[in-house]
Amino acid sequence: MVVFDLSSRLSFYICALLSAFAISTHAKLAYHGKEFVPDYVLRGTARYVPIACEMRYSVLLNGTSPGPTLRFREGRTTWIRVYNDMIDAELTVHWHGLTQRTAPFSDGAPLVSQWPIPPGHFFDYEVRPDIGDAGTYFYHSHVGFQAVTAVGALIVEDARPAPYQYHADRIFQFGDYFNKTDNIITNGLLSKTTGKFIWSGETNALLLNGKSGTKAARETRGWSTCAPEIIRVKPGRTYRFRFIGATALSFVTMGIESHPEMTIIEADGRYTQPYTTTHIQIASGQRFSTLFKAKPLHEVIASGKTHYWIQFENRERPGSVTGYALLVYDIPLRHGHTRPFRLPATLPYQKPLSLPQKVTDWLEYALQPVWSHYTEQLPPTHSVTRTIHITAYQVKTHTVEWAQNGLIWQEHKLKTPYLVDIYNRGEASIPHFHNAIRDNTYDPETMIFPARIGEVIDIVWHNNNGPSGTWDFHPFHAHGGHFWDLGSGNGTYDARRNDEYMAKNNYFPVLRDTTMVHRYAKDGVPYTSAGWRAWRVHVKYPGVWMMHCHILQHMVMGMQTVWMFGTPTQIKAEVDRPYVKGYLKYGGSAYGNSTYDPLVNEWFD
Repeated sequence: MVVFDLSSRLSFYICALLSAFAISTHAKLAYHGKEFVPDYVLRGTARYVPIACEMRYSVLLNGTSPGPTLRFREGRTTWIRVYNDMIDAELTVHWHGLTQRTAPFSDGAPLVSQWPIPPGHFFDYEVRPDIGDAGTYFYHSHVGFQAVTAVGALIVEDARPAPYQYHADRIFQFGDYFNKTDNIITNGLLSKTTGKFIWSGETNALLLNGKSGTKAARETRGWSTCAPEIIRVKPGRTYRFRFIGATALSFVTMGIESHPEMTIIEADGRYTQPYTTTHIQIASGQRFSTLFKAKPLHEVIASGKTHYWIQFENRERPGSVTGYALLVYDIPLRHGHTRPFRLPATLPYQKPLSLPQKVTDWLEYALQPVWSHYTEQLPPTHSVTRTIHITAYQVKTHTVEWAQNGLIWQEHKLKTPYLVDIYNRGEASIPHFHNAIRDNTYDPETMIFPARIGEVIDIVWHNNNGPSGTWDFHPFHAHGGHFWDLGSGNGTYDARRNDEYMAKNNYFPVLRDTTMVHRYAKDGVPYTSAGWRAWRVHVKYPGVWMMHCHILQHMVMGMQTVWMFGTPTQIKAEVDRPYVKGYLKYGGSAYGNSTYDPLVNEWFD
């Protein structure tokens, strides 16, 4: 049972405040030699592996895709050593949803917060989730198109009793399969192959925990990657199903045969009040948890059925793709054994579920926080210092790119990571900081959107159909902290009307880090804006952070923005220059290799 009384809220605020004091930071340099034992080790390699019963040259973490599930704990520092064992590619790892809990240079955004890890080197990432961060996350490479396979689940476990009880959890990590290599896709998107833009093509298969479910297990001839994934449960138990949107492109809808109810209890690493739904809808970058109550034993036995189809499909793309998994009940026998399970000989001849086609209203203005596990009140509208409107649209030049207010992210033009440049040049690294804030725009020299520490800003993303006249959907993701999701709608944004709607419905938004800018029509008059998403951001964490569409193709095509929270002086005050020297050069002393140990700034107490 969830309790929403004032005393529980007050006690949690006090707990969070004490935690903030406990997690004080300091500058401490240490060699990470043989005596240093990281909590986890991830090794990045590239080779041909079977995916969806085809062979694809892919970047892997610890030899598999998805990579291993990592489990952190609130209030505890975790060290992850990431080796780049590739000989011809760089690597980083981004801790999706936990950016603000990383040490400086540990966000994993290349040429923004750190130099990428060179071939033959390794880097020690330091992450410390705070009290209130318990939930579902994932980690992935932030280089090029690598995240299509270099990805894995990340769970932050509660340091105190959770507001919901369950027997165990199960991970549902959705992904995409493309039968082109990362390099072929990125070169085509950047017009490097023929001088002309070449689209990646649509996804060839959806994946659930690395399996496409496009053939029955008996039809795979020993290839398991196109067989249905099997999710096992025991009768009468309650499970936490953790859904992770690790797709490159696909917007996924899924449901479970003969199980019409799931109760959402978490979104993007924040507990929510219970909300019942018949299906899950998840885009790239998003995460949800649901409570799933398995059928009681007598009901399973009476039905004579111990397995049910899990059906997942994509939405809002030209091609329709469907995959299947199996929910299997383990029926207990004597001496701790379970009844043997016989896999179905074929996939369903007809789809067992009719999943909704409409996607624009699912969970909108629905999820609200669990007060006993909430750390900060929504800043009222009168405290908002600025509203920044950002319109996203395609630009056609010699290629096809995505722009935000005319700004196109072009990583290849950057010579130095933004955070490194701040330590090297200080205030000169963003010469138009104050003018950009005054004009609600970005610095024209550095292409950075600046914000002052303590500001409360509303960011409104607008969906424009550009020169082609066709709209697309965009799951926008924020590094540097969660935001309050103020909702979305068709047409243009009206702040007063939106405030009135939330007040009328007594709606208090939950903190999120990835939400959708929908499309409400396929096409229309070119250069028309129709569709918006509004965020409220309390600027608290000094640093350089990205906000971007999480569709990998769109990221490569320029749909990324960079934000500076705080002045360069405030950012540099987080840790003195002598303690960051090894991070300021490509392959610097903070990056180890086979010949020397890294000299690392140990950030958290």
